[in-house]
Amino acid sequence: MRTLIIETSTTACSVALIEDGAVVARLHDVVGRGHAERLIPMVAALPGGGRAGRVLVDCGPGSFTGIRVGIAAARGLALGWGAEIAGFSALPLIAAMGFSDRLTDDIAVILEGGHGEVFMQAFNADLTPCSPMESLKPGDALAALAGRRAVGNGVRWLADLGVDLDLTDMLPDAAAAALLPATLTRLAPRPIYGRAPDAKPSVPR
Repeated sequence: MRTLIIETSTTACSVALIEDGAVVARLHDVVGRGHAERLIPMVAALPGGGRAGRVLVDCGPGSFTGIRVGIAAARGLALGWGAEIAGFSALPLIAAMGFSDRLTDDIAVILEGGHGEVFMQAFNADLTPCSPMESLKPGDALAALAGRRAVGNGVRWLADLGVDLDLTDMLPDAAAAALLPATLTRLAPRPIYGRAPDAKPSVPR
């Protein structure tokens, strides 16, 4: 079955078509906050207008707005096409990219999380997690790194600490979903925010 991949969890916006484990087509652009304007034209630019029997979308954690744009688009396309829909997490996706770039025993994925924090989770080479996902201050992330190689767009926060570390600045790419095992592509298509909301409901007096 052909699968459309949608990835909007960071400043990058990317889409890909995957069939039988191979990438048929892909587009990747760093758009900053422009996901809502760029995503659908990018899908339409894929072969066949991106139409697929399955839609797979990045659910986060990452950019609050980007994640919601991607999921809304994925739901709309799946509904219009009568396609299956499922989600995956940005964290193992970037881990898979890191391992394909250079194989090590394990990797810590570090993504920008807003409010001066980063999302962090470590993975073994088979993409099983070896730590829970956490939202941490950079200093706490550095302490939890425990000598691991770190990949992701949040590594700049660690680099700013002036410590000699093995860091790779990396943005997610939809085409890398071909590297994920099927067990990691079955999430419900709803946001993974990674931290508690800043706004809290008012308590009646």
